[in-house]
Amino acid sequence: MLIGELSERTGASRRLLRYYEEQGLIASRRCQNGYRDYDERFVDRVVQIRGLLDAGLPTRIIRQILPCLDQPRTIHFSDATPEMIATLERERDRMTSRIDCLSRNRDAVSEYLDAVRDNRSREAVGTEPDT
Repeated sequence: MLIGELSERTGASRRLLRYYEEQGLIASRRCQNGYRDYDERFVDRVVQIRGLLDAGLPTRIIRQILPCLDQPRTIHFSDATPEMIATLERERDRMTSRIDCLSRNRDAVSEYLDAVRDNRSREAVGTEPDT
């Protein structure tokens, strides 16, 4: 698929996709006219990259862990420096904290929605809320 289609399907701009390619995160073949041609698997890859970037991981770390996200998984430990491991542990812990916070917020919104729906149901049948 051409860069425009990959951009449409992932929500990543063409400029961003070219940057990912420069960083070695994705790769393209070149058509005879020079256009970039991407394999279908890069749709999921770009979504994964965006998620990891949103989580705060730098592209140099993402490039190292991307093989772990492929199916079948290919894991290379030869270049796993102590700094990389420490960075990944910090980022994992930070993601866990964000997930916990998001879960609490989701639960609070759900409780609010349940209360609003319950109140509307009572109003519809003309009963007073419990106090």
